[in-house]
Amino acid sequence: MDFKNAQELLELCKKENCTISSIMKKRECILSETTEEAITAQMDHSLKIMRESVAAPINSPKKSIGGLIGGEAQQINRHRLNGNSICGPVLSKAIAYSMAVLETNTTMGLIVAAPTAGSSGVLPGLLLALQEEYHLSDSAVIDALFNAGAIGYLAMRNATVAGAVGGCQAEVGVASAMAASAAVELMGGTPEQCLHAAVSVLMNFLGLVCDPIGGLVECPCQGRNAAGVAVALTGAELALSGVKQLIPFDEMLLTMYQVGKQIPPGLRETALGGCAATPTGKKLGCSICHK
Repeated sequence: MDFKNAQELLELCKKENCTISSIMKKRECILSETTEEAITAQMDHSLKIMRESVAAPINSPKKSIGGLIGGEAQQINRHRLNGNSICGPVLSKAIAYSMAVLETNTTMGLIVAAPTAGSSGVLPGLLLALQEEYHLSDSAVIDALFNAGAIGYLAMRNATVAGAVGGCQAEVGVASAMAASAAVELMGGTPEQCLHAAVSVLMNFLGLVCDPIGGLVECPCQGRNAAGVAVALTGAELALSGVKQLIPFDEMLLTMYQVGKQIPPGLRETALGGCAATPTGKKLGCSICHK
């Protein structure tokens, strides 16, 4: 039941006449030599952590260890609740929720790296917003998380999810591809549509650098998680509408990896370029160092 690439995953879905999440669950059961009930319980635990990592900063915000972020999620959520959002109910919630997870991470709270700590807000942000707006069950969201796991597994196996290797396109980009695919399955899309959504996201994040101010996973990371849910939601909408991408997922993933290796080292999590190298970014970085 294992698969090495997206093409093999799709072939398994067609052969078994099932979803990506079903194939991923079968794979996990076989490789872990355990039951579906056991892995579902583990994923349910992850979902609970995701939900808690969203709630804490919105209810009781704290300043991050580096001092660059803290309180933004509550601010965005208040703006939404006051009826001032221009993004619509799903996206406005997803933005607030994704930013909240980054605040949890930067205050040493418990998060689920999906696939990394710096990109951990995208997947829970979008899925929890969809769940609330469409009144979906936890079991449906858990299936969507297994779907996302399949996309993340392919990225880790055949490319990278590390900003130090491939830039932020490999972190927030892959997280957003995972979220887009998961959202499509959650809303009733086909395995093919899931992969079209993921391709759309990777294509639109292609070349995104990793340039954390002061070397901390705070800024611009939090804002990029917010942008990630928007790109993921757009990719899911395109796919569910029947829009197909011309480039297959496996080729797009390889392209992302190749582009990542071509990004200069100064723009790959070293804080030597991009936002971190602006005059203000340098000043903020120095202030963190002298704390």
